[in-house]
Amino acid sequence: MYKAYFGFSENPFNLSPDPEFLYRSAQHEEALANLIYGVRSRKGFIVLTGEVGTGKTTMLECLRDYLDSQRIEFAFIFNSRLTPDQFFEMMAYDFDLHCDRKSKTAVLFALNALLLQQTERGRTCVLIVDEAHNLSWDVLEEIRLLGNLENRQGKLLQIILAGQPELERKLDSPDLRQLKQRIVLRCNLNPLTAEESKAYIETRLARAGMPNQKIFSPELMEEIHTRTAGIPRLINALCDNLLVTVFAMEQRVATFAMLDEVSQDMRLEWPGSNRGRRGRSRFGLGEEHFPEAPVSIGS
Repeated sequence: MYKAYFGFSENPFNLSPDPEFLYRSAQHEEALANLIYGVRSRKGFIVLTGEVGTGKTTMLECLRDYLDSQRIEFAFIFNSRLTPDQFFEMMAYDFDLHCDRKSKTAVLFALNALLLQQTERGRTCVLIVDEAHNLSWDVLEEIRLLGNLENRQGKLLQIILAGQPELERKLDSPDLRQLKQRIVLRCNLNPLTAEESKAYIETRLARAGMPNQKIFSPELMEEIHTRTAGIPRLINALCDNLLVTVFAMEQRVATFAMLDEVSQDMRLEWPGSNRGRRGRSRFGLGEEHFPEAPVSIGS
């Protein structure tokens, strides 16, 4: 809607997990490096956790690009609310196993053949499970058993479980202690700091074609960080709505009045916020003031 108005080549705050827009903070660089190291070193089980919207799926997309570039076979399971039978069927489909995909036995034989074939070529295979905190106990146990596929050089199948912090709590359950012991690498994504949030916004704008942005002032970006708690997905949504507002009003700079209006529209809550008070107008007018005492109306 506003790309031509600002001269963007593409939407800078798209919610889709696009690796091209990855903000390479220290923690994101470390997480991606650990994922790649775990795969290359055949470590077996790797866990990636983080709060909602912190960039886990973007990390996985970056990893998928790496695996494609290295011609490493991988399966990506994005819907984790599965029965064991559905899990094996989806895994067989994504690995493109030529077998009866509805038969667990057939899938395991075909998977083992693929793993041995790739090992002979000096490669490995990777199973990526997103939203892993939703996995049932039965499916997690099946995944644990897949980790038993190995030879003297290491694990034949590298398994990456990505999910919200509930995944860590689930793995701490006594019923899953055998799986927990097999996890060699753990990565965690935290919300961005105030400085990282500012750099995140400017990096995305530069990637979209505005290297020296003047739309968001430093003070406004600091407030954006406060209201989003440094969650990248919320930053994207808030900034996108702000750009729409700036465009609609035919302005060039976002204001605090616009931020108030957009925050209210998005139902955002942050420390010190008051959802009950009337937000300032999108058109820059001050808040309305009401008399403390009722005004009597003459008869």
